Parts: sequence; structure tokens; C-alpha cells
Amino acid sequence: MAQNPMTLAGKKMLDSELERLIKVEREEIKTAISEARAHGDLKENAEYHAAKERQAHNEGRIAEIQGKLNTAQVVDTSKIDHEKIVFGAWVTLYSVEKDESKTFQIVGEDEAQAMDDKISFNSPLGKALIGKEEGDEVIVKAPKGDIEYTVEGFEYK
Repeated sequence: MAQNPMTLAGKKMLDSELERLIKVEREEIKTAISEARAHGDLKENAEYHAAKERQAHNEGRIAEIQGKLNTAQVVDTSKIDHEKIVFGAWVTLYSVEKDESKTFQIVGEDEAQAMDDKISFNSPLGKALIGKEEGDEVIVKAPKGDIEYTVEGFEYK
């Protein structure tokens, strides 16, 4: 069975979503189905069909999250002590093209949020960074051409 690496924060995020889907969404959907059934003929009842579709989507997401949590390899990034960049690292990169520095954390696929400066270990940049050290040059293949970075530093928090 393939492992699904994620940080403690990523696991907490999935746990929270799962709890909401089971305790809140599932109950709201049950109520909506009951109310729609009370309206009579189910064949032409749009509310009933919409609620059943919402139920199917919700149950699918619950199963997906449970599967991910069952295969999760949770990494406590505060306990990592490594001389090279590995999963969970906060990496500061200097972009040659933009002449600026930016810091990212390498996280699991479900945690990746560009707005929060979190990139997936499976992304082109994430893959290029794994195993690098401070001062290394990193070239990322992108549709618009190669993008060049220099690793300014990294840490584990």
C-alpha cells in the first residue's frame, strides 16, 4: 500500500474536514432528503434529486479522506534534522528571473496551497528541491521555459 506523506497540520486539516462532513453535512443532507420526500412524487421532485446528488458527493469525499488518512505517513516537521532538503522543509529560494526571494514549505498533496506558500512534494518545484542543499542551483521545467532558482536556505519548524 502506497504511503501518503503529510504534515501534522495537514492531518489535522483532513481530520477536521472529515468530522464536519460526517457530523454536519451528513445530518443536513438527511434532513433535506426527509423534507423532499414529504413533498410526494419522487420521480419529478427536483429537491429530492439534488439532495441525493449532494449525499453521493459527500459520501464520496468522506471515503476519499478516510482512504488518505488510512495510508497517511504523518511527519512531525519539528523533529526533522537533515542536512539536505526533504519533505516538510521550509525553503527560501532566490528567483533569478524575478530578482526576489520567496519561502515555501514542501508538504503533502492535500496540503498544497500556493496562497499559503505550501507546495506539494510532487509538484515540479517540490521534486526539484528534494535532496538539494543551501547554495544549490535548481532548474524547474515549466511550460513557458526553464525557471532558475538558487537555494538560499532551509529549515524545519
